[in-house]
Amino acid sequence: MSLRVLVTGGAGFIGSHLCKRLVEDGCDVLCVDNYFTGAKQNVVPLQAYDNFELMRHDVTFPLYVEVDQIYNLACPASPLHYQFDPVQTTKTSVHGAINMLGLAKRTRAKILQASTSEVYGDPEEHPQTETYWGRVNPVGIRACYDEGKRCAETLFFDYQRQHGLAIKVARIFNTYGPNMHREDGRVVSNFIVQALQGNPMTIYGSGDQTRSFCYVSDLVEGLIRLMASPDALHGPINLGNPGEFQIIELARKVLAMTGSHSALVYESLPQDDPVQRQPDMTLARTNLDWSPTVDLDEGLGETIRYFERVLSEA
Repeated sequence: MSLRVLVTGGAGFIGSHLCKRLVEDGCDVLCVDNYFTGAKQNVVPLQAYDNFELMRHDVTFPLYVEVDQIYNLACPASPLHYQFDPVQTTKTSVHGAINMLGLAKRTRAKILQASTSEVYGDPEEHPQTETYWGRVNPVGIRACYDEGKRCAETLFFDYQRQHGLAIKVARIFNTYGPNMHREDGRVVSNFIVQALQGNPMTIYGSGDQTRSFCYVSDLVEGLIRLMASPDALHGPINLGNPGEFQIIELARKVLAMTGSHSALVYESLPQDDPVQRQPDMTLARTNLDWSPTVDLDEGLGETIRYFERVLSEA
């Protein structure tokens, strides 16, 4: 009998790639999304498969289905989107976690939380290990996302301790690739769209701040390996690419790869924007035998071709 797998946020950027992989692996996949940042067109090709089902639903409300595994990815992840309605963002993380954990408790499903490197805030430890507690401003404009995800982690571990649930917590670092929202405000999509349209490329701050960029297919592999790991492995586990790049380096790389002549313009750094971000990948390598395989040039090439298609169809 095929595994019955629920993916919340399944029509979003990462969720759509995860659904595709699970469908190809023979799972019966139920994709749930409210389409706030997800898009139905991301999963339209999957509707040709008998083992894929799509449901419009908001995870802040309970869901009653029968499943064996739950990937809880539902939550807007870019500052532009999660700051649009910060109260709803926090509710999505917290109420969404409570509802999905309640479903897992009832069905005894294994459940994975898509947490984030943002739980580390603007870190003083570099690279960031899973034992680092982070440095988050609890009353800043990013807190609706950062603290919401931190609370979701708390709920997952309390449900495990109190109810014996089989939980997994992945801390996802910057991820990019096809199906990104063209107007999500994140640095990779921003730079590529601006470069392809010949518009000035916006760099916030000096451009010296660093990020580590993981291609989406690598991340999906990491998520699936974490879900398949022994029940005793709860996490949290960092999932990302340890290659560290300055934002100005990324801008120049995108310019070169697109052949764009866009100018670079500098604007003030947003409040609480992290200065540096790089995952320590020791736990993922040791416990999941997983490391990213797609380098930045290869991944950017795929992403640029995706946005070329999107912009040509607009």
